[in-house]
Amino acid sequence: MNMQTSFDIAAAAAALGTTACRYDIDAVAECDSSNSRLLERAAAGAPSGTVLVAERQTAGRGRRGRSWISAPADSLTFSLLWRFPHQSDAPAALSLAVGLALVRGLEALGARGIGLKWPNDLLIGDSKLAGILVELQAGELRSAVIGIGLNLRRPNGLSEDVAAAGLDQALAALPTREVVLAALLAALAQTLDAYGSSGFASLRNEWQARHAWQGLPVRVSGGEAAEGLCLGVGDDGALNLDTPQGLRRILAGDVSLRAVP
Repeated sequence: MNMQTSFDIAAAAAALGTTACRYDIDAVAECDSSNSRLLERAAAGAPSGTVLVAERQTAGRGRRGRSWISAPADSLTFSLLWRFPHQSDAPAALSLAVGLALVRGLEALGARGIGLKWPNDLLIGDSKLAGILVELQAGELRSAVIGIGLNLRRPNGLSEDVAAAGLDQALAALPTREVVLAALLAALAQTLDAYGSSGFASLRNEWQARHAWQGLPVRVSGGEAAEGLCLGVGDDGALNLDTPQGLRRILAGDVSLRAVP
């Protein structure tokens, strides 16, 4: 199955340098879902740092069951298995820590103007650049499969009214997929180590510094509907809203920017 993939694992490992020893990278030309395949490997005992790159996913999914559109030349989609030394008391914050890691990695490549949207998106302006899907093995944050979909270029075939962006909009020259993956994995190792030892509290200020909608009026739709001024996030990853009824803490939902009257 791997013989048909054009992804160069050796080039990605070389770009990682000494950090390559922390990862076991595999790549496939096609699968239904890299998260599903990696969850199976996790259940079979795969080690922390196992990475599965999928050039095309026939059933790739995003958060809340949404599909993820990707094309081999224009996107980077992969899943990472990460095992933590102990159970976290704030598993909802893991996707925020991952988002921060991705921005750190892209900034190391020279990208600028990338913001974070609670709880699991990277933005350029108001357009989505990348998405994150975290799935826990056995429902506990001792072993997590982290799915990441990043647009290298804006996907072809999308209508103009779809708010999607590509990494090429934030860089003077777009690196290879292998170099991008290496930068992301290097940042993930550093950030997830900090999250595993000190929790999200050690990362919160840096996350908020990149929060695209800090201080703006937002509407939360989904599990908990609310409107208010976005005050950022707590140490547990909850979104804090200043509403007419007082402070609201939101643990799940989609945030969409509300037009100011």
